[in-house]
Amino acid sequence: MIICIINPNTTKSMTEKMEIASKKVASNDTKIIATSPKNGPESIEGYYDEVFCTPSLIEEVYLNKEADAFIIGCFDDTGLDAVRTITSKPVLGIGDSSFHVASLLAGSFSVITTLEVSVPILKNNILKRGFDRICVNVSSVNVPVLELEKEDSNSLLLLEEEIDRSINQDKAESIVLGCAGMSEFAEQLEKKFSLPVIEGVSSATILAEGLVRMKKNTTKLGGYSYPRSKTYSGIYKSSQFKKFD
Repeated sequence: MIICIINPNTTKSMTEKMEIASKKVASNDTKIIATSPKNGPESIEGYYDEVFCTPSLIEEVYLNKEADAFIIGCFDDTGLDAVRTITSKPVLGIGDSSFHVASLLAGSFSVITTLEVSVPILKNNILKRGFDRICVNVSSVNVPVLELEKEDSNSLLLLEEEIDRSINQDKAESIVLGCAGMSEFAEQLEKKFSLPVIEGVSSATILAEGLVRMKKNTTKLGGYSYPRSKTYSGIYKSSQFKKFD
């Protein structure tokens, strides 16, 4: 089995961390491919960045078409629905996967993300996927995504403070870390607070493996139907849909 994790931003160090997190939980017979596009923003922080990374994200799917499943390595689930239209193979977002796992482990959860600009995006995703009844809050620690990469960052301390607040004020029974760059903190935080702390990369990896083993495919009815053939012009000339499965 081959699972391809696509980091939609261009920061390779973050892609490497996703690969480590995925391999930590993947089965021995699962090959993990972690990749990121050459073109696009160095981090995804809000609606504007999402637009500019989606074409390159789709191109990465075509470049790794041998994979049995794809994981979109951005907690905003950037381009998730678009990628699901071009393949019948399972495509998972790390945000959506986290919400599912949290719902299996606790009666409620809080999401803690990086910047305030991501909060409305995540709230919309939670509502769209039907998790609004058990998500008690979405908050941020006001730390830019790339700040998580720095050794002298106080990100962990800020996360600890926000988790403490979520438990005591929001009455959260579990915590979802709302950025792939936070994945390395999950185990440490879980031990400190004695409740489930869920990160999206490992969640998506386990779910992807299960869907492949169950031989389940993405529906091609409704919104996830294959795109219609049409001409794309200018810089998007190469973006015309190419069926590969």
